[in-house]
Amino acid sequence: MDLLWVLYSMLTVCMAINLEAPGSHSMFTCESITLRMCQGLSYNTTFMPNLLNHYDQQTAALAMEPFHPMVNLECSTEIRPFLCALYAPVCTEYGRVTLPCRHLCQRAKSDCYKLMDMFGVSWPDEMECSRFPECDESYPRAIDLLPRSDGTEESPSPVQRDYGFWCPRELKMEPDMGYSFMGVRDCSPPCPNMYFRKDELIFARYFIGVISIVCLSATLFTFLTFLIDVGRFRYPERPIIFYAVCYMMVSLVFFLGFLLEERVSCNSASPGRFRASTVTQGSHNKACTLLFMTLYFFTMAGSVWWVILTITWFLAAVPKWGSEAIEKKALLFHAVAWGVPGALTITLMAMNKIEGDSMSGVCFVGLYDLMALRWFLLVPLALDVVVGVVLLLAGVAALNRVRMEIPLEKENQDKLVKFMIRIAVFSVLYLVPLLTVIGCYLYEQSHRSVWETTWVQERCREYHIPCPFQVEQTSRPDIALFLIKYLMMLVVGIPSVFWVGSKKTCFEWASFFNGNRKKDRAVHESRQVLQEPDFTQLLLRDANTPVVRKSRGTSTQGTSTHASSTHLAMLDEPPSASTSRASSFHGSLHRSRDGRYTACSYRGVEERVPQGSTLRLNDPLQHCAANRLDSQSRHGSLQRLESQSRHSSVRDLSITAQAIQSSPGNGIHRVVEEDATKA
Repeated sequence: MDLLWVLYSMLTVCMAINLEAPGSHSMFTCESITLRMCQGLSYNTTFMPNLLNHYDQQTAALAMEPFHPMVNLECSTEIRPFLCALYAPVCTEYGRVTLPCRHLCQRAKSDCYKLMDMFGVSWPDEMECSRFPECDESYPRAIDLLPRSDGTEESPSPVQRDYGFWCPRELKMEPDMGYSFMGVRDCSPPCPNMYFRKDELIFARYFIGVISIVCLSATLFTFLTFLIDVGRFRYPERPIIFYAVCYMMVSLVFFLGFLLEERVSCNSASPGRFRASTVTQGSHNKACTLLFMTLYFFTMAGSVWWVILTITWFLAAVPKWGSEAIEKKALLFHAVAWGVPGALTITLMAMNKIEGDSMSGVCFVGLYDLMALRWFLLVPLALDVVVGVVLLLAGVAALNRVRMEIPLEKENQDKLVKFMIRIAVFSVLYLVPLLTVIGCYLYEQSHRSVWETTWVQERCREYHIPCPFQVEQTSRPDIALFLIKYLMMLVVGIPSVFWVGSKKTCFEWASFFNGNRKKDRAVHESRQVLQEPDFTQLLLRDANTPVVRKSRGTSTQGTSTHASSTHLAMLDEPPSASTSRASSFHGSLHRSRDGRYTACSYRGVEERVPQGSTLRLNDPLQHCAANRLDSQSRHGSLQRLESQSRHSSVRDLSITAQAIQSSPGNGIHRVVEEDATKA
């Protein structure tokens, strides 16, 4: 009969009182009563959380305050035992959960109803008398205090209950602000970071600050180099500049976080309201929202620009697109590179997923919310890596196939190999840090629940919340993991400075500081392979056809068939003459057995000189004499053309074209030879 009564009481408790148990915590143990109102009763131990889900006696005391006038005025002899039966229930050695009788509730309510109405206190719904068992005994009942009658059976172990995570009073936030911590609404993580000691956080903050300064300097140098000579960096390498700008902004945000410390990422403590310092969440803090928007937007945009960089390399290497053809797609590239990160940023703001990072001083996403970490960091970054690597490997394979199957001059072979090496080095310098960041995120999201359980177990008594229940594994994160994550998030922008670093960059900066804006247009040898306008012709030409090399005067631009120096030389001529001369240059070249160009090779050119010219070199001897004159002037012409800017080259080449009509032979040779050796 006693057993049936216990089962009936426990069933009634489950039906009448809502006990939350969402997590994996606490031991159901007895503790001494500290509530002043409930001291001096026939029992002196209780258990927490109580039947009304107050996780400690301090919280229960605050909830009992409205009933103090009724107890002090003794409106009923039953009011005090009834209230203590709910707020500080008796704890037996067997852990039985018992409820007060219904008649006890009815007498207390009827005796004190008028006084409660006078003080403006309403009878709570959770204390409605119909929820309690039908009986008429005082509390606690005699059966609650008796030891177990059957001594032959084993004494049961203390009852264990799973209460989940209870948000401490110090970490509670105002409702409807969107705060959430460990699945509990209106709760925020403590600040500073709950996993590390104070000295570790100080070291980490200075570490992040130093790395952010280094990365900011490198990316700013890349961007300023681009501004000095905007025309130098065209597609397919132009995305490197935007990539550098993105990580320059990322470094700037981390540097600001270093300066701000915890003033933006954390809410200030309110001791008068029993509020500790907590992590900022949501978009209510404008400064935190601005830092989040800048950091997340440019982090995602930087990864997208790297994918676009691999796309432009692919277009230049596989379908042999020229710089101008790729540049026509620039609007689409910008729409994707800025639009996709913008949409993700707006989505996170709408979902209120902004979180302060007390370690770095910035605001980001996925620091405490695993769902946001998976879908807004891991998935986009992993997708960018997969797409970028596939396109990169396809482009490198195409260039290698060109090197192996199509006969090229040894000089072009070396340039192609150097360019492939530069692409590989740049890609490794980007992919290694990015893959490390993704690995840190994966490790973090797989161990987050263990870290949180360990933290609750260590701080539960301090916060007066239920301690973890049946903990199988405990672990604390290593500070080195987070330092590596922040390091790789920042150094991923540094590879851009290795791409622009060359002798030409040094000359440009020297000219800039000296005030000389007419810079040398010479191009570093390792940056000319895909830049030369004739690269496509090199790949598609017949093996027996000689090569005429031309250059635009800019850095590596991918394969292009436009804007050669021949075209510049003909800008001042009539359309008919320009067309005739262009066809002559590309169709009338022959090489002798000793590998040299002879004057006879240019017969077609000389016979097509525009009307009115006195130039007629039909005699082979005159051609050979002209060739000798040309070989004497070739070295001087080369030095003059290579030391001039593009505009000067156009003027000089135009003058040279006019000289064809007045000089007996060597003018046409000088134009062709200078054009062939310009690069």
